[in-house]
Formats: sequence, structure tokens, C-alpha cells
Amino acid sequence: MKKFVRSPIDQDGCRPLFSGHETFPLRYGWLKKAYDAVAERSGAAAARDVFLGEDAIARFGVGKNMVASMRHWATCCGIIRAHDEAETLCTTVLGDFLFGPEGVDPYLEFPATLWLLHWMLASYDAARPSKITWFWTFNHYPSLDFERNDIAEGILKLAEVRGWQRVAPKTVRNDVDCLIRTYEARQGERHSIEDVLSSPLSELAIIRGVRGHFQLVRGPKRSLPNGIFIFALQQFWERFGANRTLSFEAVAHEPGAPGRVFLLDEADVAERLLSLEDVTRGAFRWSETAGLKQILRSDNLSPAQLQCVLRGAYSSHAFKEGA
Repeated sequence: MKKFVRSPIDQDGCRPLFSGHETFPLRYGWLKKAYDAVAERSGAAAARDVFLGEDAIARFGVGKNMVASMRHWATCCGIIRAHDEAETLCTTVLGDFLFGPEGVDPYLEFPATLWLLHWMLASYDAARPSKITWFWTFNHYPSLDFERNDIAEGILKLAEVRGWQRVAPKTVRNDVDCLIRTYEARQGERHSIEDVLSSPLSELAIIRGVRGHFQLVRGPKRSLPNGIFIFALQQFWERFGANRTLSFEAVAHEPGAPGRVFLLDEADVAERLLSLEDVTRGAFRWSETAGLKQILRSDNLSPAQLQCVLRGAYSSHAFKEGA
């Protein structure tokens, strides 16, 4: 049985990432543009130059730094990836699912997509560099209230303890600022149209800010479909290896778990777990035997089953109403 390490950022193989976005938060249209550009050349040697060639600025209609930022966000969201040592780019299964010819949400109209992208950014995947600022903020920060410096200082201390090299305070602070600008739902303040439209993830309203003070918004998430929750649950469960059971406490509270990443309270996690058997057609089921609250699984969901679960997250127009 694979031994579970409490937090993936405690593992020696963790590759921290604090830059690459060029201080720009994710913007509407960027992922689709990045996906389309790579899909046109996917797997070909020319795909290496999609974001680096002399024609990249004209192709994307933005400056050089924004082109680099588009590649960063598309990679970190799992929409594109480098599939060989030569850094040849290709689209991913998730990218095809969202933005391909039969993509379910090419224009980010559904909150389901925003929650899915948030999961990709704030969870952990050993196959790609870790956005530590995102992971630490949503999974480790011990309070719901914070200021910019609270997050930055916590991450700098973590970098010192873990022995990560070349982690500059200015880079970390820029990363924290980018995180806030990616998610902040401002209340009671006047702000520009560019601020409102710049990042689609602000629609999730999971970080609120007023005059430099911020709050992580924990509680039920009405716009989070169970299909996205189950997708996240299976990815989290894979860290446990072949374990057939997973405790309620792990799903609700462990770093990297759906309960932490989506800022859910225990009542909402419990309600979602009760519906597992129906949504997964018996692959996962909830059990309360001998006082133990846990999930049982007969098997992992196959890629086809998981995509069916994901498609179910887009089947109800109710989820198009907003977060």
C-alpha cells in the first residue's frame, strides 16, 4: 500500500512555481486562444514555437509578456502540456473536453468550468510544477482572514524550511498579488471595468477584499456541481494508492482535498458524499458503519466514466446562473 504523506508540498519531488504569469491574472479568452493555437500544430515540432515565434504577438494580439502569461495559465490549468524533452506542445484530454470541436464550454459560460480550473490551480499534481502560493493559501493557511503580507511571509518561511533555492521575496509577493487579483470579489469599492473583466475566477467569489484586507469564503458552494466535486475526489484519492476506503475527515480537511480546495464546510461535504453512489453508479459509496464515516470504492472511475460524470456537471442549465 502506498504510504500517504500528509501534504504533497512536504514531498521531496515537489517542484515549486512562483512565476511565469508575468504578473497577469488569468483573463477571459486566453485559455481558448492558447488551446486553439496549440491544437492547430499539436504534436508537431512547430508547436514548440507557438508562444515563442516571431509571429506570436500578432497571433494572439497581445504583448510578449502576455503571450508568456497565456502559456503559463494554459499549462497550469492542464489545457496544454509539453509531451517530450524538446518541449513540443500538445493539447490535453481536459483541454479537448472544454475547448475542442465538441467542447462543453469554450467561452467559460458555466460556473462548473471555473470550479474545474480552480481545482487544477489549487490542488496538486506531480506531473506539473506546483503553484505553491495557490496550494498553500487554500490548503494550509490557518485562518479565513488575511492580508497580502500574511500569505507572503508564510510561503517564504515554508521555502526556508523546505530548502527551496532561489525563492526571492519580491517574486513571492508578486505571486500573492496575482492570486488576489485572480480571485478577488470586491465589495463596497469602485473599480475599473478591466478589474471586473480581467479574471473569470473572480466570479467564484471565494476571496473577498475591502481596503487591503481579505477573506477566504468558506461554506456551501451552490454553483459547484457534484460532477466537478467527484472529479476532484478521484484525483485526490489517487494519492492514497490502492486504498479502498477514504475517511470523511480526509475529504473535508486534508491539504489538497476537495473540502479544502473548494472551501466547503463539513455539512456541504457530507451532503455531497451522500449522493456519491447515484452519481458514480455504485463505483463510490458513502458508509457509516460502527461509527466510521468513510467512502468505499469498488474501483476507480475509468476515463470514460469520469468524462461522463464531468459531462453531467454541464447537463443542468441551473449551473449556468453563476457562483
